[in-house]
This record gives sequence, structure tokens and C-alpha cells, in this order.
Amino acid sequence: MSSNQSKRAFLQGLGGAAAITALAPALPAASREITRETTQNPGDGLQNIAAGAVPISATERKARIAKAQKLMRRQGLGALLLEPGSSMMYFTGISWGRSERLTAVVIPAEGDIAVVTPFFEEPRARERMSFGDDVRPWHEHEDPFLRVKQIMADRGVAGKLIGLEDSVRYFVVEGLKAQSVAIANGRSVVDGCRMFKSSHELQLMHTANAVTLGAYHHVWNTLQTGMTPSDINTLMRGAQAKLGGKGIWTMALLAEASAYPHGTGAPQSLKNGDVVLMDCGCNVEGYQSDISRTFVYGDASARQREVWQTMRRGQDVAFGAAKIGTPAGGVDNAVRAYYESLGYGPDYQTPGLSHRTGHGIGMDGHERVNFVRGEATKLAPGMCFSNEPGIYIYGEFGVRLEDCLYMTEAGPAWFTVPPSSIDEPIGHVAAVPI
Repeated sequence: MSSNQSKRAFLQGLGGAAAITALAPALPAASREITRETTQNPGDGLQNIAAGAVPISATERKARIAKAQKLMRRQGLGALLLEPGSSMMYFTGISWGRSERLTAVVIPAEGDIAVVTPFFEEPRARERMSFGDDVRPWHEHEDPFLRVKQIMADRGVAGKLIGLEDSVRYFVVEGLKAQSVAIANGRSVVDGCRMFKSSHELQLMHTANAVTLGAYHHVWNTLQTGMTPSDINTLMRGAQAKLGGKGIWTMALLAEASAYPHGTGAPQSLKNGDVVLMDCGCNVEGYQSDISRTFVYGDASARQREVWQTMRRGQDVAFGAAKIGTPAGGVDNAVRAYYESLGYGPDYQTPGLSHRTGHGIGMDGHERVNFVRGEATKLAPGMCFSNEPGIYIYGEFGVRLEDCLYMTEAGPAWFTVPPSSIDEPIGHVAAVPI
């Protein structure tokens, strides 16, 4: 497929989005020289494709709370306590930073939610609530955990267990115990909701992935000799921002640095024949993308081509193993068996795959569950994962292609379709989830 054909396929995958109207011409990679304008104006010519994204509504959040309450009653929990973070945002829409002062949401197994927050934060807390009106302020000399206990009593669940998700800090545990509030692990309640994405959530993730892949197209056509990882990251951040991404993160590894999944501090500067491994993402309305691409700048060697194609086949092996009802760990097992048949590994040894095959993803870049050995959770519709069975050869280079997928009733489906060739290394955006 020609470069122009690849770009047409990408735009069609976006559903005809008019945003990426000025992808740079594909010059012979080794002939490009770094210019001041390239890094000063990253993302020039790109347009926002996330502008039409529809936020999660209060009605949807209330339905999530109702589901959580049903799970709590089934498991004998009286309430769920959430500190600021993605779960608080998921259930309530409240965005808040963590500090040494407790702000928390209590979701009782019966009745309305309540917010505990410092007295001087009450106006701001009410401003950020899209539903509910029960705010329990506490003064600096008071114990905020008494407010939690009072909420449970008011909701008729006094004496019952309160569930905590994994990220709740230890001072919260100590504070609840001091008020004789019995605690339990609330992970199964949170996971029982967040692990299974709705159609709306999948559409937001699709948009985030379209943003990141569009940025990769731009950067691939803008790489120039002499660029540093910082230069490339600047390009990628700028392109994702122009395309509408928020919470942008990037990583670029050159040459031997690509052999180490999270890189090295050694100085790097782009030259002909270098492997370029990038791992980047953003969010749209709080939902994440996570895509890795591996290019060769200029002419790829026979060895680079072989390893790239083997790793690309590893993605297909993982995709094929991701069947409804299969334990998530079976996906990792299938990839390692394939790699070991070719002499890689064994297990996590290098040359080979030194990390898990993939991770859960949603509002957080890494969520439960993972494609990792021993994970017994069975795959079910609505679950989302990265698929990234990289191959790393210490002292030489590494190859990682990462595309995210979601589980449907019929099996896995891509958010972004991986590339088929090292010569056309971007791929295209898949159809929008229904």
C-alpha cells in the first residue's frame, strides 16, 4: 500500500473527520534536516477532532452508583468510601486533588451519596457536585472520620463494613479504625463497575485513540536527522494537543535505548538506521489512549524487519487468544509460547518479552485486569486492554507495537488497527464502537 493510500485509510477510519487535513508529505526519512520551525510549532495544520466528544452525564453516573449499591448489598457492605481520583470522578464527576486533609465521597448501600470535606472547601465541593446535596464539613480541630461514621448511621448502615478501593491511603484506614468503623476491600465493587465499559465510554476511548494515532501520523512525517527524544516528545505533545487530547504524555526512545521498555538516561540523537520507539497517550473526557509505535528512521536492516514483523505477529497471537470466557492470563501464555517457539525467552528473559502482554485501561492508563500469567479473571464484554507484546534485545534495540482493544460479545475488537509493515508503521483507526 502506498503512503497516500495509508493516509486515506486512516482518515476513513476516523469516519471522515476533516481535522487531519494537512498531514506532512512523506519525505525520504534520512534526507530531512532538523529545522527551527519544526519544534517551535508542533502540530501545525492539525484540527481538533475531539471537540464533539460528549461528557459522561449525571444520569450515567447515578446508574453507576445504583450498580455499585447493588454489588455492595450482595457482598454485605454498608458503604464504599472513595478518595479523590478516577473512581471519585467515575461515580460522581467530582474532580479533586488529594492532600493531608480528608475529602471523600461516601456511597452508602442504600440512599444518597455524601461528601466529607474541610469547612473552607464546602463551597467548592458543592460547586463540583452535579447531583446530591449532602456535604458534611469538618473544622481543622475536628475528626473528619466522625463525619463518615455519622453518614453511615444516617443511612441506616451503622455497624456494617465500609469498603475501600486499593488507592485509599493508610491514614484513612487508621482514622476509620479509630472511630470503630470496620473496613473491607471494596475492589470488587469498584471493578465490578469500572471494568466493564459502556458504549459511551468506548466511544470516548475511541476518540482518544484517534487523537493519538493522528499525532503519530504527523510525527512520523516530521522526524528529522539530529532530533533528540525531547524534540520528538515536543512534536507529539503538540500534535495531540492540536487534535484535542488532554492529559498528554509521551516517551521517545532512540536506537539502543529502545531495548529497555522505559528507556535510559544516555544521550540520544536521531540518525539514519535508528529504531525509534514511542509510547504515548492522552485522554478525552477523562478516558485514556495508550499507543506505542516503532519506526526505523531511514533504511531498516534485515534484522530490524524480522524482529518488527515477529512482534507484530505477537499482537495477532494475543488478539486471537482473547476470547470471551478465556482467563486473561491465557493471552499472555499464548504469546510467550509463540515467542519461545522462535527462540525468544523463555518466560520473561531477554531477548524476548520482559513485561506482561497488556494491561487494563479506561479512565486510568493502567487498570485491572492484565494480560499476565496467572490472571484467572475471565474475559467479558466491555473489558478493555492494551495489546503490547514487545521484543527487547539488550545492547541492540527493541520493538513495541501497542494497540488497545475492547471485548464484544463476539470477541475482541480494535480501537486502532496495528500497522502491517515496518515501511508503513502507523496503522489506522478502527470503526467507531456502537
